[in-house]
Amino acid sequence: MAMMFFTSTSTPLWSSAFTPTTTGQYAGACIFLIAFTVVFRILLALRFNMYKVVAAAKMRRGGGLLQSDMTEIKSTPRPWRASEAIMSGALDAVIAGVSYLLMVAVMTMNVGYFMSILGGVFLGSVLCSHLTGNTGGH
Repeated sequence: MAMMFFTSTSTPLWSSAFTPTTTGQYAGACIFLIAFTVVFRILLALRFNMYKVVAAAKMRRGGGLLQSDMTEIKSTPRPWRASEAIMSGALDAVIAGVSYLLMVAVMTMNVGYFMSILGGVFLGSVLCSHLTGNTGGH
């Protein structure tokens, strides 16, 4: 395997069935990689905020977000819940799968695929930066 970037519009992406044969198909593959990377960034933002979303949903089901007789309680560690652990595990597995597929696309050493993934990271970060706070996920 060559360890240098190259430009080709017929580089297979993940399988021989996903091999662009025309310039238009190659552009479509690059656009797909951008969108796939944006989805990856959205999944990371969802994972970062998952417990907040679950807690807000439970509060809404419980009758409201504000209760006048409620006092502020010190923060305690979250108890382990099977439903949340399964949700977290499933989301982590999806994130790992998507990230590995993106890694394999970069490992083709195709400049267009590489630049598409970088563009998707940029676009996804712009769209989701307010949701991830100061996390260092990439």
